[in-house]
Amino acid sequence: MKLVLKSGSLSLAVDLKDTPTSRAVFEAAPFEARAQTWGEEVYFETPVSAKLEPGAKQVVEPGTVCFWTQGDALALPFGRTPISTDERPKLANACNVLGFLPDFASLRKIKPGDKVRVEKA
Repeated sequence: MKLVLKSGSLSLAVDLKDTPTSRAVFEAAPFEARAQTWGEEVYFETPVSAKLEPGAKQVVEPGTVCFWTQGDALALPFGRTPISTDERPKLANACNVLGFLPDFASLRKIKPGDKVRVEKA
């Protein structure tokens, strides 16, 4: 399963792991939302609700595609967040890990309020 995240001129490919939440997000595509940021993380609401899965993590590597169950949102960390204790992103809560975004440095270009579109690749 692959998704494409688009915002302005950005188009980023995401390879998804085969998990219940990944499948739900994939099936919900296409959808759009307005981006929000928290430190070096972009996040935005989805039309999906999910429960925490085994393997959920709060500290992840930059570029990890996460699903924040408390906010029904995709969380895309690309660096430190306000609660990071080292160079790795620390999410607000444990999140389901959906996949990885190789070109995560480009997420810096997305600003609060920017429209993000999620499509099937």
